[in-house]
Amino acid sequence: MASGRTILVLGDSLSAAHGIRPEQGWVALLTQRLQTQGYGYEVFNASVSGETTSGGLQRLPRALQLHQPGLVILELGANDGLRGLPLATTRDNLTKMVQLSQAAGARVLLVGIRIPPNYGPRYANEFAGIFPEIAHQYRLPLVPFLLEKVALDATLMQEDGLHPNARGEPVVLDTVWQGLEPLLKKNR
Repeated sequence: MASGRTILVLGDSLSAAHGIRPEQGWVALLTQRLQTQGYGYEVFNASVSGETTSGGLQRLPRALQLHQPGLVILELGANDGLRGLPLATTRDNLTKMVQLSQAAGARVLLVGIRIPPNYGPRYANEFAGIFPEIAHQYRLPLVPFLLEKVALDATLMQEDGLHPNARGEPVVLDTVWQGLEPLLKKNR
């Protein structure tokens, strides 16, 4: 049975604090914010650098069984896009993860991502469209673009241009928080 006070974050390097100390990542900062603002949630970060939607789909059933989350923050797809994987596969995998999470009694916050334009405008646009399509189909809250406020600011990104640095992670958390906060209940 899902616990209303458990949050599972299933993501890739963008949620796994790639290139920085784990406590500087947005997921660790989320745990701190939940505590300081009086929310009684436990956060489990099941994010793995390099993860694709296929890998996430394989790992999700075990994570749902182990943590029994009331809420799943689903942040996957960037590596699918960067590898040029078929869009239908990415869409199907994300859809199956939403279905598995909901069947386990968890609400889902879907976190969208965009890929650099060098993959061609058609692929990039269709890729970006996957997230609002799934959110609409399953009536999910959506964070349209995880890196919306950091991606084009070199002072908030690591040298690779793909991952936020320690200064950018609180900004990323603020972006996620906009979609997450309405789903939370204060611990009263």
